[in-house]
This record gives sequence, C-alpha cells and structure tokens, in this order.
Amino acid sequence: MRVLLIGSGGREHALAVALAADPAVTGLYCAPGNPGIGAVAQTMSVAITDPEAVAGLATELAADLVVIGPEAPLVAGVADAVRAKGIACFGPSAAAAQIEGSKAFAKEVMAAAGVPTARAYTCSQPEEVAAALDEFGPPYVVKKDGLAAGKGVVVTSDREAALAHASASGRVVVEEFLAGPEFSLFVITDGEAAVPLLPAQDFKRVGDGDTGPNTGGMGAYAPLPWAPENLVDEVMTRIVRPTLGELKNRGTPFVGLLYAGLVLTADGPKVIEFNCRFGDPETQAVLALLETPLAGLLHAAAVGQLSEKPPLAWRPGAAVTVVVAAEGYPGTPRTGDVITGASGVPGILHAGTALREDGVLVSAGGRVLACTATGATLAEARDAAYALVDRVMLDGAHYRRDIALAAVRGEIQVPGRD
Repeated sequence: MRVLLIGSGGREHALAVALAADPAVTGLYCAPGNPGIGAVAQTMSVAITDPEAVAGLATELAADLVVIGPEAPLVAGVADAVRAKGIACFGPSAAAAQIEGSKAFAKEVMAAAGVPTARAYTCSQPEEVAAALDEFGPPYVVKKDGLAAGKGVVVTSDREAALAHASASGRVVVEEFLAGPEFSLFVITDGEAAVPLLPAQDFKRVGDGDTGPNTGGMGAYAPLPWAPENLVDEVMTRIVRPTLGELKNRGTPFVGLLYAGLVLTADGPKVIEFNCRFGDPETQAVLALLETPLAGLLHAAAVGQLSEKPPLAWRPGAAVTVVVAAEGYPGTPRTGDVITGASGVPGILHAGTALREDGVLVSAGGRVLACTATGATLAEARDAAYALVDRVMLDGAHYRRDIALAAVRGEIQVPGRD
C-alpha cells in the first residue's frame, strides 16, 4: 500500500511512525513533512490547502491511501478532491469538517442530535456577547467560531478579557462553563461503523497548574486511570453515534477521525468541542500504545469496510507526551535556534523543526518537539518522557513539568453521579 500523509507537525510525525511500522505499507510519502518525518517517509512539497494540488500529487504517486492530518486542508475540501480522483482518503468532506470549522455548526448538530453539551449563544455583536456573559457568569468561555489552531478559546473570570477576545475574534460562541476533568476521545469512522481509541487527557494551558494562556496543547497521557469503567461506552452511546447519525441525516456523512473534546460532569460526559482530525498532542500518546497496524485500519475506514476489521489491539501500560516549546510560545515564538539531543531518538517527535542549509536542526515553530514514552505504569511512562525532555538542548525552551502528575498521584476528582 502506497500512503500519502499530509501535514508537518508532531501529530503527523506520530502518524508517520505508526504508518511506517505497518507491514502493508510499501511506500510512505509526507507533504510537506519535517526533518523527523523525513527519517521514516519521503517528504515532498505541496500547498496542503490547495485541493487540486494535493489530489494531483496523490495521483502522481499512485497513492492507495491519502491521510490528511491538519484541519485546514479538510475544511478547504482536500478530501473531496482526492476522492474525486478515485483515491481512498482518510478525512471528512469539507461539509462534514464544519464540525470543527464552525463552532456554531457543531452546536446546531449537537442540538439536533440531543447530544449533551454546554448551553451556548452564537454572537456577532458586542451587546450579544455582553448579554451572554451576564447570563452565564464567570468563569467565562468565549470561542472563536472559525479555525484558530487550538488557540481560539478563552476561559477567564475577567469579564473585560472575555469581551476583548470576542471583539478580536468576530463571530463567537459564548458558553456556560462546565466543571469536571476534561478528556479526549478519538473515534475512527467510515460514516457507519465507529471504533473508539483509548481516551486521553491533554493540557491546554501553557503553565504548570493550568496557568497562563491556552495553547495548542503542552502534553498528554493515555489511558486514564481515573476514568469510570463504562466511560467510553457512554460517550459512544450518548455523544458519538448520535452526532454521526445527524451528520449522515444531513447528507454529510463523516469519514475519518472524529475528535470529541469532553468534560466529565456530575451529569455525565458533555462535549466541549469536536475536531475533524487527530488531536495534537494526544495522538502521540495514543498511537504509542496502538498495536493494530494503522494503515490497514485507516484504509478500511476510508473505503467503508471498518466493520470488517477485528477489535483493536493495545499494548499494556501507559504513554505520556511532553511538549517542548520555543521561547515566546503561545505568542510569537522565537525560531532559528539550534536543537541538539533530538535527532534520531525514538520517542522524540518533531513538530516545529527545520534543517538549515548546513544540515543543522533548528526550531521553526511554537511547539518544537513532543517527547513521548511508554511504561508499565503511568508513573514509569511519565519518568521516561521527562528523561527524553532532559536530552534536548534548545535555548529559551519551556515545557510543563506537571504533565500527568495529578493522575499519577490519584488527585483527579471525578464528580459524583446522581
């Protein structure tokens, strides 16, 4: 099987490693890729949000499967263009990708499907935002309606900060705050069958103790030692299957990876957001534990044969990912700094990296590396991940030191259920 992977981040490096390990893969290509991905796949140049350019590259390579990593190409209709060429594609249509492309659309789908989520108002005018903030009270939750690379959400008790974010974002969704531990569930689907992966928890705030501004994610771990035994089944029954059914009823069946960002409240799991692709950095932790060959699984979803696959096989133990970020992130990151200790090290996944003309590895983005390790226990996986972080030398780098710490200590409180 010849596979073309679209993207260049830590998520795509994790996908590339898993795809390369599948014995069915005879050729692996990634556009545009990064220096880490280049060690396991042939990297190529393409404008990833240009549907015809990506479809043309897939045709040129005689790809049997195209896997689209980031959200922007999906919202732009790249999957539609690839399928129009008769090539299997793992990723939703532009219409179905609006589940991430528009927070307002996602709320409409959830309302129609009866999916539990926060009460919310879609607002375009300052007076609408002010009224919604007053109704819900603090903490205030304000989300940019469109794509924002994981940084379009503000959760704050400062009303002026909430108003300022809304003013800078255009159309926004103002929501009530949901209390409880947050977690993510990835679901592979062909539009009919749906297969959940391991639940994970990521860390959005830049600083220890969930302080500072939101980021695209500073780390993650899987599975969740604190999760109730039936949690995944409950999410599939109350949230995922009704959502997929509503999308199908609208004539926009979802094929690909549905990411449910959730909070476990006293009333059960509720949706914070949906994404239309693998989440970053949860992907790095989850795929580190997946034993089932990935390419065959994604191809089955792309061609409508997911129900024919056997149950997923998972490695025992746990996985932890710690993101090493550049100075200035999540604001304007400093780039061009030399990175040492990261090249060729298993588990150190590249995100924002590049090679200088002299072949030296340098930083090229905000989230630079995702250090991922497994262990027999969550504590062992955490220690191993931070040992990888300690290998890396990058001037001005910062990272959270508390990834998975509360879970290891048994400090995550699950709300009581009536």
